[in-house]
Amino acid sequence: MQNLRAFFVIVSAVAVLAAGALLTASFTIAFAGILAVLSIGRALSMRLKPVPVRARSNASGQQKAGQRDMRVWNDGRGTIIDL
Repeated sequence: MQNLRAFFVIVSAVAVLAAGALLTASFTIAFAGILAVLSIGRALSMRLKPVPVRARSNASGQQKAGQRDMRVWNDGRGTIIDL
């Protein structure tokens, strides 16, 4: 009876250790996956930042006296209307 009880204790201890190792491995894989997704997302967001667009005024002098032309441009973050 002692041998049978010792066998079950040893099998239980091995099962607990195996479950702990499996849990640790799964946490490690999940953590590495989360870090990979975050780093890929950061790399893509850095590449997709819009380049600012420079606006030029109408320097040709074809507008009437006292009137200004209306300038509309998009700087990559939204449309800008200069009245």
